[in-house]
Amino acid sequence: MRRAKLRSGQVTLSWPVVPVLLTDANRRLISEQHSQFIVHGNSNGFPHSASGVVGNNESNTNRLLAAVPMSRTAEISRDTAETKIQLSINLDGSGTHDIETGIGFFDHMLTLFARHGLFDLTVKADGDLHVDHHHTVEDVGICLGRAIGQALGNKAGITRYGSLSLPMEETLVTSALDLSGRFAFVYRVEFPTEKIGQFDTELVQEFWNAVASNVMMNLHLILHHGSNSHHISEATFKATARALRIAVGHDARQQGIPSSKGTLTD
Repeated sequence: MRRAKLRSGQVTLSWPVVPVLLTDANRRLISEQHSQFIVHGNSNGFPHSASGVVGNNESNTNRLLAAVPMSRTAEISRDTAETKIQLSINLDGSGTHDIETGIGFFDHMLTLFARHGLFDLTVKADGDLHVDHHHTVEDVGICLGRAIGQALGNKAGITRYGSLSLPMEETLVTSALDLSGRFAFVYRVEFPTEKIGQFDTELVQEFWNAVASNVMMNLHLILHHGSNSHHISEATFKATARALRIAVGHDARQQGIPSSKGTLTD
């Protein structure tokens, strides 16, 4: 990820470079959230301190890329007769996590997702576990998908695609995804057992289907080989976390939306 530095007095600050239009609304947002700093610009609105980092095409202010401090975050609340869920994510985090779903194995998988994706993730779920784990797992997937989609915004400057083949001892899983704004889910994973402890292995598919359909992304999960159900589940979570980490990352050469249509949200 590129870093930009702007100076205020004797202090040098560093933050991720996020592509945005430096409109009047964005100027007000920068002023409100970072009032201790001043972004100096020329007559066309280009910030002098960042022009060497993000380029300076003074003939077209609508293509400006400004260096501003911004984290891509989202918070989701879901309250139904079956589950009550609070979830937050920071796509530009470090992998910190605070996860309580009442399902030990599922908490473990979500922890792996946060750590390997370097996403800061908080999940608090209170579900009807006296029935089974299905509603809680699926609804957490719905909330996670919505949070990722909201945090991505218009997807300007992202890599968009991510793919990774991940080994887990005897297991090999590939996760490939496209943050296209269109839903497709292909699942070629078979578990040798119906349960991992008390956790139903069929819920791995339900979870990723819920995530993909609410992010509105293409997600392909393929098990090449594997004989241990725990390893297979763990590999799907780790591989998808790392593939998503690639896809949401900033592409230093990408200006604007990575699509010939000009949009990935419609």
